[in-house]
Amino acid sequence: MNMMHPAAEAEDVLLQKYGSRNVPRYTSYPTAPHFHEDIDSATYRHWLKALSPDESLSLYLHIPFCKKLCWYCGCAMQVARKYGPVSEYVRLLKREIEAVSDQLSQPGTVRHLHWGGGSPDRLNAEDFGKLMAVLRHCFPFARDAEIAIELDPRSLDDSLVEAYMLAGINRASLGLQDFTPAVQTAIHREQPFELVADRVGALRAAGIDALNFDLMYGLPHQGVADAVRSVEMALSLAPSRVAVFGYAHVPWMRKHQNLIPAEALPGTEIRRDQAAAMAETLLSAGYREIGLDHYARPGDSMALAAEAGALKRNFQGYTTDGASTLLGFGASSIGALPNGYIQNIADTRLYEKSIRETGLAVARGVATSADDRLRRQIIEGLMCGGVVDIASLCADAGIDAGTLLGDPARLTEMQTDGLISWDGHTIEITATGRPYARVVAACFDAYLQTGKARHSGAV
Repeated sequence: MNMMHPAAEAEDVLLQKYGSRNVPRYTSYPTAPHFHEDIDSATYRHWLKALSPDESLSLYLHIPFCKKLCWYCGCAMQVARKYGPVSEYVRLLKREIEAVSDQLSQPGTVRHLHWGGGSPDRLNAEDFGKLMAVLRHCFPFARDAEIAIELDPRSLDDSLVEAYMLAGINRASLGLQDFTPAVQTAIHREQPFELVADRVGALRAAGIDALNFDLMYGLPHQGVADAVRSVEMALSLAPSRVAVFGYAHVPWMRKHQNLIPAEALPGTEIRRDQAAAMAETLLSAGYREIGLDHYARPGDSMALAAEAGALKRNFQGYTTDGASTLLGFGASSIGALPNGYIQNIADTRLYEKSIRETGLAVARGVATSADDRLRRQIIEGLMCGGVVDIASLCADAGIDAGTLLGDPARLTEMQTDGLISWDGHTIEITATGRPYARVVAACFDAYLQTGKARHSGAV
């Protein structure tokens, strides 16, 4: 007679209770589904003019193009097999950068620049160089600014590596996902380990040593052993950081995900076991656990930020970027300013039309209130460090903690279940509760029950 170990049985009870709850990833607060069209380009101009030159800036450029479609992808992207549309997009992206810069009385210093996508290496070396030149002309960069780029190893040729070196790229994130051939076929991303190793070598030869690898669990036909083996293969290339993301199957948002049969996806229990086994492999290799899903070598700037309580979270995930202002450029990009958030038009044709006509392309956004900013601070604290002094933050903000908490029974229940410790003053997520950090954070989300936004499962 097989009997489940009590500890394993307790884990399964928690997984069934909390693991399938649909909650945001909290890369912003309020989250993007609650942005609205009342925030437009006129609002954005007003917010830009109000920025102080003393504020440090973070810049994000969205390149929405890829050569091929990966079926798991949840990003705002489109396939561009010919380069013509990419070239036109670059021309208009340059115009947007200049238009935003023109609204600033004096641009603050850029301390972080992140190229995302899509695949930024869909740009050829010449166009990438042109955009970097425009950015440096429009904004002053700190000497130690982090200039990072997301890369698809399959598109990374030697001319691009040289262009990145000349432009001052000092961190690169490579999407690896999984090295199992059957899994790669199922997600339509064939990417041999030998190719990745060669491209990693090319980047390091160019002096780009700070490398992040993205891995995934919960992929079709992926077992626990597959996930662990992929981590081990990735670690053989000695990355500075590793991010381990759970695949979010959201075909109602990304129609191409319907190409992945739901029955091929691992269930919640296997997803949990994959995440745990991958984490154990990374920790055994000496990496530090960062937030919910990141791992870094000791001494890496992200590990140091976590130790110092300075870790942040934005639309790129966990970051060391402490800038209060993030300026987003390109279709679907999101900006974060002291007054609130703005998001550009996602459709590239409509984005380009708006840029031609006005120089800006804001589709929606949200102005943040004092209550929003307090809740954002609490949610970010829970997601980044796992502990927040609720009472002190509320006292500093002049907001009643009882009003903020709403129904305290949710926290009491989580404490009873061992997810948190809560003394009425400070809330701390326990080791048991760490996989459910998003569920704990959701207790402070005043918008979650309003609207009809759909989110991925917690695990």
